[in-house]
Amino acid sequence: MHTNDGEKMNDTKCYFITWTTYGTWLPGDARGWRSKRGGYQIARPQLEEWCRKQLRGEAVLLALHDRKTVENACLAHCEHRGWTLLAVSARTNHVHVIVISNAAPDITRDQLKANCTSSLRRQAEPLVASRTWTRLGDVEILDTDEDIEACFVYVTESQDRKGLDERRFSKTESERASVGTCEPKRASVGP
Repeated sequence: MHTNDGEKMNDTKCYFITWTTYGTWLPGDARGWRSKRGGYQIARPQLEEWCRKQLRGEAVLLALHDRKTVENACLAHCEHRGWTLLAVSARTNHVHVIVISNAAPDITRDQLKANCTSSLRRQAEPLVASRTWTRLGDVEILDTDEDIEACFVYVTESQDRKGLDERRFSKTESERASVGTCEPKRASVGP
């Protein structure tokens, strides 16, 4: 089955999507980082420094008005697509979205990012950057009500707690479980 614009429809799924602003959370980062194939990784300062030297533009931080624009763009795009936006939180260096979508996870993520970029370029004080976001982003499939609830709390309440990101990237599953982070099943999403 296909939508009117040619997209292949999947079963409706709930996704927890995270993407970062360009140059702000590099592989090797001291806060921990995610490898495409290896999951959570510990700090690797030399890798982070190498990645920083490879940047092709300035790191991007979102001001408060940029964050509002991103959140509104996510809401508008979800309404346009008929998706259900459960939560969105644009931070200075990353964006979290919980969405129920009938599109593939990578399509959902990429459309949200593209719409946010377009909105940032059109706002009253346009965000001017050669690159706004890092490539790709993380997509987790939320299979249970418990997964959805845990992620909802993480996105809507936990983002303002100091040190949460460091705890989220602890080294072992038991350490992550002990701090109550949102760790549902992962979707393998490629370029």
